[in-house]
Amino acid sequence: MPLPYRGRGSRLASSRVASTSVHSPRRAGRGAPWSSHALRLTRRRHSSEQVPPGPEPQADFRSGKWLQEHAGGDARDSQQTARAAMGSRHRICSQEEVVIPCDPDNDSGSVDLQLSNLEDIKKDPSSLELTDSDIFDITGLSQESFIDSFRHLTQQGPVSEANVERLIQSIQEVFNGELQMLIEEEPLHSLFSSVRQEVFITIANLRQTFQAFSEMLQSLVVKDPHLENLDTIFKQMDPWLQSTKDHERERATASMAQVLKCLSRHLSLKLPLRFQRLGHFVALMALLCGDSVTEVAEEAAEGMHCLLHVTLRLKCTIYDKKNHPNLRRAMKKCQELLELYSIKQFYSCPFKIAQIFEAFLNSNELFQFVMTTLDGLENLKHPCTQKSAGELLITMVKNAESRFEKVPEIMGVICARLSIISQPRVRRQIINTVSLFISRPKYTDIVIGHLLCHPVPYDRHLAELWRTLEVELPSTTWILWRLLRKLQKCHNEPTHEKMAYVAVAATDALYEVFVGNRLQAATFRLFPQLLMTLLIQIHHSIGLTMSDVAVPSGLYTGQEMSSEVTPLCFAIQATKSLLLRTLCWQEFNIMEKNKGWTLLEGKECHLQGVSLLANALLERNHLLAQKVMYLLVPLLNRGNDKHKLTSAGFFVELLQSPVARRLPSIYSIVRLKDWLHHGNRVFKFLALRGLRYLIKHQDMREDIRSLLPCILDLLCETDEKIVLLAIQILLQLVGTMDFTTLTAMMKTLFTLFGDVRSDVHRLSMTLFGASIKSVKYTDKKGVENQVLDSLVPLLLYSQDENDAVAEESRQVLTICAQFLKWKLPQEVYCKDPWYISPSEAGTVCKFFGKKCQGKVNLLAQTLMFSKNAKLPIRRAAVLFVGLLLKYVDCSELRTKGTDWIENEIISIDLHLQPGFCGHLDLKALLHDPEPSLCIIASQALFRVQKVGAEPDSRQSIPG
Repeated sequence: MPLPYRGRGSRLASSRVASTSVHSPRRAGRGAPWSSHALRLTRRRHSSEQVPPGPEPQADFRSGKWLQEHAGGDARDSQQTARAAMGSRHRICSQEEVVIPCDPDNDSGSVDLQLSNLEDIKKDPSSLELTDSDIFDITGLSQESFIDSFRHLTQQGPVSEANVERLIQSIQEVFNGELQMLIEEEPLHSLFSSVRQEVFITIANLRQTFQAFSEMLQSLVVKDPHLENLDTIFKQMDPWLQSTKDHERERATASMAQVLKCLSRHLSLKLPLRFQRLGHFVALMALLCGDSVTEVAEEAAEGMHCLLHVTLRLKCTIYDKKNHPNLRRAMKKCQELLELYSIKQFYSCPFKIAQIFEAFLNSNELFQFVMTTLDGLENLKHPCTQKSAGELLITMVKNAESRFEKVPEIMGVICARLSIISQPRVRRQIINTVSLFISRPKYTDIVIGHLLCHPVPYDRHLAELWRTLEVELPSTTWILWRLLRKLQKCHNEPTHEKMAYVAVAATDALYEVFVGNRLQAATFRLFPQLLMTLLIQIHHSIGLTMSDVAVPSGLYTGQEMSSEVTPLCFAIQATKSLLLRTLCWQEFNIMEKNKGWTLLEGKECHLQGVSLLANALLERNHLLAQKVMYLLVPLLNRGNDKHKLTSAGFFVELLQSPVARRLPSIYSIVRLKDWLHHGNRVFKFLALRGLRYLIKHQDMREDIRSLLPCILDLLCETDEKIVLLAIQILLQLVGTMDFTTLTAMMKTLFTLFGDVRSDVHRLSMTLFGASIKSVKYTDKKGVENQVLDSLVPLLLYSQDENDAVAEESRQVLTICAQFLKWKLPQEVYCKDPWYISPSEAGTVCKFFGKKCQGKVNLLAQTLMFSKNAKLPIRRAAVLFVGLLLKYVDCSELRTKGTDWIENEIISIDLHLQPGFCGHLDLKALLHDPEPSLCIIASQALFRVQKVGAEPDSRQSIPG
């Protein structure tokens, strides 16, 4: 409802207008006098006063007499007289009694809620019986004192809506009609023009209009004291109560205080009750109690006093039983707070008012209260102190606990307000409100869910909120855990679908929380879960862009997302900040120094990055590593393949820890056994890696030995890493193998001699040598042929271009000689190639020709390597054939002929020698593009042909 504007000039011009005798409330209107407090909007004592006669003559602006009588005076006198007519707010100009509808027996300056009748409640709250008289006693109000004050108002009928509308219209016409145009046309110096006199008269009439308006509202309430009327009045007065103009807020507050006072005495509570805005009303009046204008605050305090009484009666009516537990608690809280504070203290601190009203408001009313308070915080021009508004908001949220039902709506308003409010104290109060909500287990998921439904990366306002959450220590772990669970649940989704937006948002939120450091204790406590979840998120995010994320529609309306924003960058940032926040500086340095972050981001090398971080943690912080290992025991069975692979990669590295032996077999060896049969080769690799770490524990070796058949099968894998790990494990177990397993393994290893994978070649020979050493004396005869068959390959591979392979060949050749009880010539260990030391090569050929006579066909074995993929091996084989002819049985050559050496295809098992290329004829090598091989081949062919041309010649092998 529009009220007449009153600026500084209008206050001065109209405060001392001539009085008109008023004999009844019906005549209250134009010309009615005001006391000094009436000029302050019928405030203060609220009692009927006998107005003493004033010395000033009665002025009548409606005629020209006033101007004529003072026209002859000097300017100073006329100015003083004008001020006397227009002026002070503190003088009284009436000779009649001014009827003000208020309580004559109640002095608002010393309002005190009587507590004497609450002693019984304090002693035995369960025996509380609430009646209207009880409520009046509690609030310091007596029914009788109100009835007399408003008796004169009951004599007149209620003001109709039509009359109210006409009143509004007339006021609007004054300010918007022709009179306004006339005022603008008047010269500024013409103070006493007839037009301006009419303005003064209008202002005076309007000021007596306000008194009538106030009395009209009170009359309406007295005649029809139902809550519906209060609801209607409040809806009309609401914008004026929230006005940024002091005088509008002052008048509206005074009117509502009078209405509430009337209603508190004459309230009729007949069902159904229709007051829908109690929460909004309580919040607004509480805000006004903290108003910077003293008059507004005092009027609001009076109104709150009466509103408390109205609310008590209202809630007593709503509850079927007057002994309702909620009401008893509310009454007890009311008693306790009023005992602690005096009335002056109570109403000077609005948040104390909220403590009382909180117990009486239902969930919808609480929502109204919070929304109204947030509006007060947002409006920075609002005269109420923002500190009071913030305290009001926090107090209500803290005390209401679990009675809020519209938390998402509240969170939506709060997030919208953050970008508008710039004052640090107000922002802190709003963030503290969010902290209170998020710390309540009932609302934690709701608040987190709402905060995660914002664009990432979070703007500075939401980032500040995440970083500065102010939560009590017991709640910090719960909040961080619930945020973590939001992310973990996303990892159970199938990998072929789009990534859930919640996963990206939660990752960004964790990053902001770690940077803010408000939840540090919880971060340490949940470090294992946080670390593994973020590593899994990294694995899920590799290669994805935001187009691969199921972003909710409309979330990025009007915004362009940078191409640099990816799910992976959020996950890496969060993981880095987690390490730094938990003081893992050395682990962070190891990752950075060894390009671990780059490894984590790679599709093919992600597990290498995981292993690097796990080993860094194991080396630098064994306690944390142990906690992660125990966490991973159940985690390995969850999620999809990416989830399990990252977890398995970290878990396996932690098996190096001494405490790994404490794990039950079902969580270690049995699990690794299952991975050996997994369809994914990565799991096979991880299983072997884990077994290699566990095999150092003697008490675990027996269980691992039972896996030998499966491990032996892995020697035939194409994946080099798997074969190498299998060989390394077998090297640890070779001494415990039975004869059957040992011989089967030696046959398999023989096929790996000459493998193009140099490490596989070398380690297969190493394991072969270890196998020979492990043969028991009684079983030597059974593996002798295998040892003899290995001599030529080992001898030729001692000429390999890879020094490590050549050296290992000589070492194993020594083991074979020891097994056969041979003493090798020193020339075997010569590192120079045979073709540059033919004499040394001849000595070696002579030794083996003699030792292997009748035991192995050295010539045939050597010819198999003449087509080896490696040039040094081919060259050594051809040279060896030529030299070996001097020391073989000539009668055998004459019997078989030499064609099979020159150009015949020898039928052999190609599977025994992977390096064999097919034809074994020396003639084909004469056209080899390598000159050294051609020359050596021609020399060998010459020797073969010479032997064939001299059948009568007899050569014996020298001793």
